[in-house]
Amino acid sequence: MPYGARHHASGWIAGMAVAAALAFAPSLAYAADSAAASRVPRPALDAPQGDKCVADPDFMRRNHMKLLLHQRDATVHTGVRPRDTSLEGCIACHASRQTGSVVGSNGNFCQGCHAYAAVKLDCFECHASKREPASAPSRGTLAGAAP
Repeated sequence: MPYGARHHASGWIAGMAVAAALAFAPSLAYAADSAAASRVPRPALDAPQGDKCVADPDFMRRNHMKLLLHQRDATVHTGVRPRDTSLEGCIACHASRQTGSVVGSNGNFCQGCHAYAAVKLDCFECHASKREPASAPSRGTLAGAAP
């Protein structure tokens, strides 16, 4: 390739790269600014009441639904009801100190996290959302079911 053609081609490529950078720079700057400005604030929740969660919090954020579904199947099909991984155990630890519940407002643990993540929360259509008083015997009650 003659020198002039190579010089012309490399100049054209460099010019296109500069043009592309200039064309996209405003949109990239806007995206960075708008992402920071429109970030949804994380929910302000009470700290859990137990010593520690049954698993790492990052793991639980990503996998709690899989664990709950697995536990549901183990409980329904084989009657296995471990205390440390039961829904009742989660509620006992994560219920609001003011309301004793995990739902009812976006300040309560389950509802607050699900609202933040824009995920439907339907566990408590069937299951009780409040921790039982410490004096009551521990059992899995359904919401609205007579004790």
